Amino acid sequence: MSMLEAAEPRQTALPPADQALAEGVLASQRRALAKAITLIESSRPDHQERAHRLLERLLPETGKAIRIGISGVPGAGKSTFIEALGTWLIDRGHRLAVLAVDPSSSVSGGSILGDKTRMENLCQREEAFIRPSPSSGSLGGVAEKTREAMLLCEAAGFDVIIVETVGVGQSETTVAGMVDMFCLLQLPNAGDDLQAIKKGIVEIADMVVINKADIDPRAAQVVRAQWRNALHMLRHTSSHWEPPVLTLSALHKEGIEAFWEQVEAYQAALVPSGDFAARRHRQSIDWMWSLIDSGLRQYFRNHPAVRRDLPDLTHAVAEGRTTPAAAAYKLLADLQT
Repeated sequence: MSMLEAAEPRQTALPPADQALAEGVLASQRRALAKAITLIESSRPDHQERAHRLLERLLPETGKAIRIGISGVPGAGKSTFIEALGTWLIDRGHRLAVLAVDPSSSVSGGSILGDKTRMENLCQREEAFIRPSPSSGSLGGVAEKTREAMLLCEAAGFDVIIVETVGVGQSETTVAGMVDMFCLLQLPNAGDDLQAIKKGIVEIADMVVINKADIDPRAAQVVRAQWRNALHMLRHTSSHWEPPVLTLSALHKEGIEAFWEQVEAYQAALVPSGDFAARRHRQSIDWMWSLIDSGLRQYFRNHPAVRRDLPDLTHAVAEGRTTPAAAAYKLLADLQT
């Protein structure tokens, strides 16, 4: 199948097994959803082809959920907050999917995937679906297939999708490119950590939450004031929204309702202005280019001439016999052979 053919949306019949899988996802069967996510995360070419057709079939049933990104420094209580929020939402008739990304070891490649353990109560609710995935070296604090997994969860009828990232870092801003609202969790006793946070992360935050405010209420108010001043001086993602700074205690389930009120206020402000839809349109285009970049990199590595010259040029660069630039130009020229 050519790349052009892959880009054209088609509704050809799925194989019986994949048709059953699609029907299971649409019927909100948790096992089917888990199998579908495993399929899209596979690196096997035949699985990738099946996943592409499955997503094309389910695409009309997506886009109806609110997508929220949750990030924050390690220890900020992201999992505790998500469990408290998720339980609160389910009690009010919502269905929640959590895509929790754990960092992969740079040595072994393994990942603890402990979010299901940390969200033990939420895991027991039928209206919740929690999928921990390893980052597998992907930048941006998210797994490589997080976007596709969100679409599958939406097709399964979940109306709130939360992406919990691995933690604040220079590349953490990637998550903001796939969600409707990006929330940053902070601690009340973080000291001068505000100065160390990258400006880019602060600029894309749609809400800042000071969690564990019960530990030191006075310190929480001081940090809240600092964040409000910092956010006031920056240009935000939408002229129709001023990012609020909230204090809450996820452990004691205090402030959860106020948080969700801000989520609803965010939608009420951005949907009529068109900013909400425009944001999703930009994200879809960015996603397309991301896949193009990934596809070109894979095509480059699998090109026969590149595979022939890459080992020798890699050694030459390592030993100082040629420059990285010269080696790169030579490998790029191989694509024309």
